[in-house]
Amino acid sequence: MEPDEKSRGGRPWSFDRDSAVETAMRLFWRHGYEGVSVGDLTKAIGIAPPSLYAAFGSKAGLYREALDRYEHGLGSVDVTSIGSATTLAEAVRRLLETAAAAVTHPDRERGCMVSSGMIACHPDNAALARDLAVRRDATRERIAQALRPFADAEEGRRLARHLAAVMQGISIQARDGATPAELQEIIEDVVAGVAARSFG
Repeated sequence: MEPDEKSRGGRPWSFDRDSAVETAMRLFWRHGYEGVSVGDLTKAIGIAPPSLYAAFGSKAGLYREALDRYEHGLGSVDVTSIGSATTLAEAVRRLLETAAAAVTHPDRERGCMVSSGMIACHPDNAALARDLAVRRDATRERIAQALRPFADAEEGRRLARHLAAVMQGISIQARDGATPAELQEIIEDVVAGVAARSFG
């Protein structure tokens, strides 16, 4: 615990906040928001419920922090993987292969916490579901912007929506146990389809 970490009342936290968010992220990633109880979180983190509420406000508050950690770390959609691609097909291949590698990494949970998060939920959690939808929209926009060297704005947005759907499907199939080789077959089909079309 860092010495300057304080609770809302000015007292030092009795746990490592960074480690707590990491632990929560892994649980939510593996089981989904509704599949993890406050009891699960407090047991895994090693704190009492009052400490969790004092630090994060609510289970939803902790979930949002876990999502932020995921998006800025392991779950970041790496549009820079397009890098120095010279054709649209090459750019698409790099993007999808990077995404497939991320959701099948042996040291991580399977799938994408954002892509598969809160697709269906209890009405009480509708605000969190909207938050995730906004995050998915932002990812799609980043993809569209990354494709601008290869396609005009309209075609780039259309292709970005298609690629976001493919990436979401890859994430779900990875959670279901698809192998990297099986996901690569999907990528090859998508790349072939892009190569056969004219964009720009």
